[in-house]
Amino acid sequence: MNPGPLLASGRDADIFEYGPAAVLRRSRHGRSMALEARAMAHAGDEGYPVPRLEELSDDGTELVMERIEGPSMVELLSRRPWTAGRMGRVLADLHQRLHRIAAPDWLPAAPVGRGDRMVHLDLHPLNVLMASRGPVVIDWSNATSGDPATDLALTWALMESGEVDAGALVALVAGRVRRRLVTTFLAGVDRSAAAGVLPGVVDWKCTDPHLSACEQAGMRRLADAEAPPAHRG
Repeated sequence: MNPGPLLASGRDADIFEYGPAAVLRRSRHGRSMALEARAMAHAGDEGYPVPRLEELSDDGTELVMERIEGPSMVELLSRRPWTAGRMGRVLADLHQRLHRIAAPDWLPAAPVGRGDRMVHLDLHPLNVLMASRGPVVIDWSNATSGDPATDLALTWALMESGEVDAGALVALVAGRVRRRLVTTFLAGVDRSAAAGVLPGVVDWKCTDPHLSACEQAGMRRLADAEAPPAHRG
């Protein structure tokens, strides 16, 4: 079946309508999504909320999966900024649930930190869809085996420093909403463990060419602020 209209575009893939209840994710650069699909299926088999997989092309560059109806957590916050506290707790719970899953031996190791838990390495509000059945986590392209603290620290840094388009999403950019989201997220996870690995996570993430100079500077400020006094910049 030929795909329908373009629904969304990410950094390396496009999402198309694919019938009434599915979407097709297509790599723009020929990257295989086989490992990503396998990781998502494993998490789903463990009861974690992910889209249902339908089909993977032979070369792995096209993935058909369940269409999730509902806004991203960021979009929901833009419409209902007063829910920031609840959304922070939802995000913390999603991390806790994921990190209870043992990583299968075929998952690669995370680039920072060692551990034997499944980590998403991109589990932030843009990758959580608020469906009628509850939150659903998407975009498993970075899934690895690692230390939960690495996952927490990366989400913390992204929420503190990530740039969000203005306009409809301006509510999230407002400092008070962002602060409430981050504070309630950190209250529901092991903040001290995340702070301990934050410098290494920030050093690694700042090699990402997709990050702006402003985002990199914000992450480094956060890492410096959370460092013990004797180690600050």
